[in-house]
Amino acid sequence: MLRFHFTEADLRRVVVAPAPNALLEVALSVRYLRTPTGTPWSRTGLRVWRHEVTRGLAPRAGILGDLDPPQGGIFDFFVQLSAPDLHDGLDLACRTPTGELADEIAVLPHPVRTAPLLRELADGTALGRQRLARDTRRYFASSLAPLWSRIQAGAVTDRALRAETLLRGGVDAMLATLVPHWSWQPPVLCVPAPCAPRDVRLDGHGLLLVPSYFIRSPMFGRSPGGPMELFYPLHTGERPARATDTLGPLLGRTRAAVLAALRHPAGTSEVAERTGISLPSASEHTTVLRKAGLVSTTRVGAGVLHTLTPLGVDLLRGDSAG
Repeated sequence: MLRFHFTEADLRRVVVAPAPNALLEVALSVRYLRTPTGTPWSRTGLRVWRHEVTRGLAPRAGILGDLDPPQGGIFDFFVQLSAPDLHDGLDLACRTPTGELADEIAVLPHPVRTAPLLRELADGTALGRQRLARDTRRYFASSLAPLWSRIQAGAVTDRALRAETLLRGGVDAMLATLVPHWSWQPPVLCVPAPCAPRDVRLDGHGLLLVPSYFIRSPMFGRSPGGPMELFYPLHTGERPARATDTLGPLLGRTRAAVLAALRHPAGTSEVAERTGISLPSASEHTTVLRKAGLVSTTRVGAGVLHTLTPLGVDLLRGDSAG
């Protein structure tokens, strides 16, 4: 569990990155493709893309396939948040000081880091840097470019959701609904993570929220003099079709429709509007869903905000993820 501690100054300095970062998604997508297909994490509609790309991953990814830290996450030189487009981000990555390249590559297993091309990159040679640039461009063009419009559209959807939530309920509401299984317990944001419990104090530097399409586990870090950076899975709005037909026999069609309507967090009156039912009926159905562990409810000012729990998300996802 990661626990991010906010001061009042931090709450005034919470910012969402304006666009997906191409270089970041390159590194995270390679890591995603190298994970076993049976892992529970996936996004709707990626099964065909993954199958096509994985068949030729080694020649597509080149040196990128070896730049996979065994402890998880990605190397720092792939995180160039000031440059969201691939060209500028890759230019900055290829200018990484040799000492930093060497320190990062040193964590790779011995047979990997001693391979000729990895040694060239660790030594900061022109050949090593050119190979990193060439293989990254080739991988993006052959593998990620077909998905890029979807990733950009997902980022627009996510940003609109954060803006709407911020306008309706302020920073508290935005943090409370950021990711279904994350918990906002003011002034602490609790983030489940596969690591020992850790307290992270923002100390007035603020928080930059960075949405990512391919991220699986939370990542965070801080550049010198900058805000804390927290990477989270963006909300794309992707959904399986006819969720009420699938869940209707289990929950009842109206209750299934209420659950489906909460893919985007909403207050009780908005749930009623989305589903075409009365306000008392919407309140009754959200109460039942909350007691069943499918929905969580957070008080925001004089109203409430309903969000899906991880169980609710999984139930809606059904067997359409891939």
